[in-house]
Amino acid sequence: MQEVSLDLLTKYNVPIPRYTSYPTVPYWDERIDKTHWKALFAQKFDENREISLYLHLPFCESLCTFCGCNKRITTNHDVEEEYLQALLQEWALYLKLMHGKPILREVHLGGGTPTFFSPANLKRLLEGIFATAIIPETHEFGFEGHPNNTTRAHLQTLFDLGFNRVSFGMQDSNPEVQKVINRIQPHGNVVQVVQWARELGYASVNLDLVYGLPLQTSRRLEKTIQDALEIKPDRIAFYSYAHVPWTSKAQRLFDENDLPSGHQKMELYQLGKKRFTDAGYTDIGMDHFALPSDLMVQAHLEGTLHRNFMGYTVQKTSLLLGLGVSSISDITGAFAQNKKTLREYYDQVHAGELPVFRGYFLTEEDQIMRQYILDVACRGKAYFAKKDLDLLRQYTFHELDELALDELVTWGEHGLIVTDLGKHFIRNICKAFDLKLLSAEVQKKTFSQAI
Repeated sequence: MQEVSLDLLTKYNVPIPRYTSYPTVPYWDERIDKTHWKALFAQKFDENREISLYLHLPFCESLCTFCGCNKRITTNHDVEEEYLQALLQEWALYLKLMHGKPILREVHLGGGTPTFFSPANLKRLLEGIFATAIIPETHEFGFEGHPNNTTRAHLQTLFDLGFNRVSFGMQDSNPEVQKVINRIQPHGNVVQVVQWARELGYASVNLDLVYGLPLQTSRRLEKTIQDALEIKPDRIAFYSYAHVPWTSKAQRLFDENDLPSGHQKMELYQLGKKRFTDAGYTDIGMDHFALPSDLMVQAHLEGTLHRNFMGYTVQKTSLLLGLGVSSISDITGAFAQNKKTLREYYDQVHAGELPVFRGYFLTEEDQIMRQYILDVACRGKAYFAKKDLDLLRQYTFHELDELALDELVTWGEHGLIVTDLGKHFIRNICKAFDLKLLSAEVQKKTFSQAI
C-alpha cells in the first residue's frame, strides 16, 4: 500500500464535506416551499413507487461525547410511545401523496440508538408501516444496534419482520479511549450480539470503528482492529472522527490535546486499511470495507453501488424518505430536512403538517455535478459527457490538474480514474465537482477536516 507523505497530507487536510448529498446542507434554503415539495414528491412517486425509508430514532440512555448525531439523552422509556405515534402520523401524511402502495425496497433504522426502543414497540411501528406498503422479495432492511442494549429479542423481532442487515457500533475496544468518549462497552457484548445475529440468519453484519478519537494510539487501535477481525464481520465502516465542537458541543467535554495530529490520524487510517485488506476485505471507498462475498463488493464491481444519507447502499431508488426528527429526504431532484427539535417536530405532525423546515431544489447543473460526485465516491471513476465539457473546463479541470500532479487521479477530457493513492483523498477529489464550494467563499469551520 502506497504511503502518504506528510506534505501531501498537510496540503489536503482541509475542511471538506462528506458528500452524502450535493449540494451539501450548508447551501440549502432555510425555508422550503412545502407545496412545491409535496407536488414534486407525488410526481416522483408516480414515476417509480420504489422507496428507501429511513427512520430516525433519536433517544440514547447516555451521551457518547464523540457523537455528532441528532440525539436526545434520557433514561425515561415512556418517550417511546409519543415518538412512535408521531412517526406513524408523519408516514400517514406522506401516504396521502402516494397514488398506490409504496414498494419498500430499503428500510434503515438509525439514531440515536434504535435499540433504545423495546422490541414490542419496534414491531408495532414497523407493522404499522408495512401494512400500508408492498415488501418485495429482494430488499435490504437494516438497523443500527448498540451492543450494550441490543437483546436477542430485538434481533429476533426485526429478523422476523424481514430485516437482513445489522450494524453494531464497536468504535474502539480500549478502556481508556472508551472512558474519555463515555462509551463504556465490554468487548464481550460485541461478540455476543454478533453471535446472536449470525445464529438467527442475518445476511450481513457490519461493525463501526472510529479512528482519530482522543487517546487513540497505533498500539491501541491495532488491538481494536484485531478484536474486530476475530469476529470477522461482513462489512467494516472505518470512520474518521469528525471534530466539529462548534456544532456538537459534547465534543468540548474532552481535552482537544488528547486528539491525534493530522499526520498521526493518517497513520491510524493506513494501519486500519492495511490490516483490513491483508485480512481479505475489499476497499469500497470512503472508509468502507467488505468481504468479497458481501453484496456491497458485488455492487462495487458491477458499478451499481449507490451513496445517500444512509451511506453506501446496494439498493438505488429515486425516493429516499426520511421520517422522524431531523431526518432528511432525497427525491433525486430535491432535498428536505425535518425539524431538528422534538417539540417542533411534534407540533408540526400533530397539526397535520409535514415537519420539513429547510431543503433544496436542484438545478440541471446541480444534478450533473451530483452524478459526477457519486461516480467518484461509488466507482472511483467518471466519464465526462460532451455536453458538460464547457462547465467542467470552467470549474473542474484546473482542480483535476492539481490532483493529477500529486498522482491522485489520471484524467483527460473523456473522464478520470482515481489512483490507489487517490483513494486516501476521495473527498478532495469529489470537491473538484463541487461548484458551490469552488465558486463561493465558505466559512472555514463549516465542514470537518478531510483527514
